[in-house]
Formats: sequence, structure tokens, C-alpha cells
Amino acid sequence: MLVSMTYADFLRPGEKRRALLYDIALIVGGSLLIGLCARLAVVLPFSPVPVTGQTFAVLVIGVLLGSWRGSLCVLAYIMEGAAGLGVFAMGRSGLGVLFGPTGGYLIGFIFAAYVTGFLAERGWDRRVWTTILAMLLGNVTLYAFGLGVLFCLMGFNKATLTVGLYPFIVGDILKVLIAAVILPSGWRLLEATGLPTKGSEQRKLDKKS
Repeated sequence: MLVSMTYADFLRPGEKRRALLYDIALIVGGSLLIGLCARLAVVLPFSPVPVTGQTFAVLVIGVLLGSWRGSLCVLAYIMEGAAGLGVFAMGRSGLGVLFGPTGGYLIGFIFAAYVTGFLAERGWDRRVWTTILAMLLGNVTLYAFGLGVLFCLMGFNKATLTVGLYPFIVGDILKVLIAAVILPSGWRLLEATGLPTKGSEQRKLDKKS
């Protein structure tokens, strides 16, 4: 299967040690970015799950960094919050958050970033409709985990969907459309420079070296 270059791969150094430092910097920096986006939160009086900028950050980071870097980035973010840093929504932290009503969404972030990153590595972020589909699949993955935990806590009923899904649909659609405009446009700009953006040949060379 043809593997395409992600945005992060476009700037990745060829030398192994520098490439490792580059990857680590992206993972740490991305985790901090998710924490900052978590500060953009709106509390819903009828729901234990706030509206935040985390979801958009997680899905886009997956696209930009690729599957394994994106998922490690989210894992680092969760570890930071579990260790006591106030990086979760509303500045919260600690293991208690992971076992609360939003814990499923946090775990789902890891897999959602992997899904969008995996699809980006197959070139799905280079066209509008495939970008939309990649972001939607990332959202579906996220809600599968988030709602799964809520169903365990609240039961399988309409009320659970009211607090854990319905309030976020409009915002998620808007985020998907924003990504569908920005991400493919970025690749068109890079391709206009005449620089190689496919990535398959470079990756073959990296594996041989």
C-alpha cells in the first residue's frame, strides 16, 4: 500500500538522531497544544461533558503528525494530566478524570488520532471529500469510546445521547469543514513550490539507510 508523506514528514530531517529529536519535539509540543485547546471550554449545565477545542486539536494533530506520532502525542497529553498537570478540560487533572464521565473521550482521543493519522498517511488529507471522511471517522472512533463509558455510567438510553452526543454535532461538523478547507489547501501550496510531497521514495531511502 502506498504511504504518503504527512505534513510532519515534509520537514523531518534525514539524519536519524536529528529525526528522533524532531519526533520527540513534535510529540511533546503537540501534547501541550492539546492542553491549551482544552482551556477553550464551555460548560453545559445539563451535561458532565464540556464543549472544548480538544477534539479538533486531536484530529488535526493526527493528520499533521501521522498515526504513531499523533497517538503518542495524545498519550503524552493524558499522562501529563494523570500526573497532576492541569491540562484536562477546565484545568482539571488526576486519575479521577480518567475514571469519570469524560474518561472515555480521553481514551478515545488516542485511537481517533491514530485513525486520522493512518488515513493521512494514505493521502486522505489531500482532497476535500476524503479529508471530510477521515475527520468523520476520527469523530466516530472518539464517540465510540466516549459514549461507551457514558453508557456504562448512565445506562443505554436517550438521556446519555443528550448529554454526550447531540450537543456536539453542530460544532463537530463545523470543525470538519474547517479542516476540509485548510488541509488540502496546504498540500496544494506545497506542491506549487515544486518540492516532492509524495513521500514514498523518501521513505524507501530512509529504510535502506
